[in-house]
Amino acid sequence: MSLIGGWLAASAGSAAAQEATDAASAAAGDAEVAPAEETPATPPTAPDPNAFRVRFGFEGKAHFRDSEQLRLLSPFLFPGNFLPPGASRAFLETVNEGQHFELSVLTLLAEASWGPNIEARAKVDFIDLYDRNPTSSDKQVDVDELWIRFGSDPAALSERFGLYAKVGKFGHFERQNDRHTESYGLVSTAFNRFEDQGLEVGANFGGHFYLVGSLTQGNPVFFRDPNALAGDNGTPERDPALHENPVPDLQSGFPILYDAEVEDLDVDGDLEVGYGLGIRFGEPGSGHEIHFLAWGYKRKLADTVPLNGTFYGGDIDLLNGPFDGFSLPISGDDKEEVGANLWIYEGGFSFFGQYVEQELAGMDRSGYEGEIAWRFDLPLAYAAGGRQLFPYLQPVVRYSFLKPEFAGGSPQFPSQSVRWEWSKLDYGLRAGIIEGVDLTIEFADNEMTLANGSKVSNDELLTTLRFRM
Repeated sequence: MSLIGGWLAASAGSAAAQEATDAASAAAGDAEVAPAEETPATPPTAPDPNAFRVRFGFEGKAHFRDSEQLRLLSPFLFPGNFLPPGASRAFLETVNEGQHFELSVLTLLAEASWGPNIEARAKVDFIDLYDRNPTSSDKQVDVDELWIRFGSDPAALSERFGLYAKVGKFGHFERQNDRHTESYGLVSTAFNRFEDQGLEVGANFGGHFYLVGSLTQGNPVFFRDPNALAGDNGTPERDPALHENPVPDLQSGFPILYDAEVEDLDVDGDLEVGYGLGIRFGEPGSGHEIHFLAWGYKRKLADTVPLNGTFYGGDIDLLNGPFDGFSLPISGDDKEEVGANLWIYEGGFSFFGQYVEQELAGMDRSGYEGEIAWRFDLPLAYAAGGRQLFPYLQPVVRYSFLKPEFAGGSPQFPSQSVRWEWSKLDYGLRAGIIEGVDLTIEFADNEMTLANGSKVSNDELLTTLRFRM
């Protein structure tokens, strides 16, 4: 009995214990389990506005060009050994007529900033086909920009007074930096296409008014064709001491006088003084802005300025002609420009206008140009790699006019085109292909009025595929 009773008692105790365990498990299952305590997420750190930053970029341009042929007799009687075999006279002629595919430039860009008040920029062009002058013999690697700025960004509006100073090689403060074609207008070509080197300073007065001044080397006076290729003048290929009766591959073009690219650093002579007074309304880059600038430059012309790739000298040397008695009607050595610019931005619409008057060694010249562009963003229809295909279209039209008043001097100055009254109508269309790639198709309609009053044209079609990263 005792064994049976003990076994029964043990079984009962085990069953009770199991029931207690099951009850506890059920109670635990019905109970709400408190979640584990979570660590609060760390908010993202805002970028340090005073951090040092560096950005690199690359750009390339490929073209199809179709240049109209024009050939006009030069009034200058070149010696026989300057001319091709059998020729008795020289001609002004389209630089490279006909249809051509060409790669004009590969650009490397570096920008650095250290807070809002220190910024630097370097821009190096390789090939540089459309800027080279002479086209065939000028250098093919060019440092376009190399500068550092201390002080507030002159392009940014500020409610407070601000100062800045920029040192190095940089673009003219009155230049149009958002051109919507690959080509340039006559005024932009003649007066402010290329960078200068020296010092630029500016002051911002509470958001709308600003002053700017510069002390620079000064761009040498030379000449080039206003179309894509500058032309070949005074090249080693044309030097009869090196090549008797030369037969050049590229021609002279129809040059106008212009401020050429500065070569080596030279600040020993008279420097060019520049000044400007501007007023602007609206936020830069917002698409709603009006900006007006009155400006001027003044310097003394040098007797000569050596230029890369040509035995012609710049400044007075060029204006004097090849020999005594074949000069333009120059007097003195003053070079002075005064001008005014207007920029208007409203949504996708933009307008740029510029007027310039120049005194060049006693000769007067004036010009104006205006550009209108309108960007239309297109709806999303196709995409590739997460980027929209064909995001926008931008038609553009620009009219420019240049009027030299160079009466007198020798009628046999070799490049009579520098005296011509000239108008140029550029119109085209830029289409975005994908982010960083666009295609521009443009036509340059040139009309020149010769000394006898007759009119001639030297037109050009230019297609540009641009890629950036």
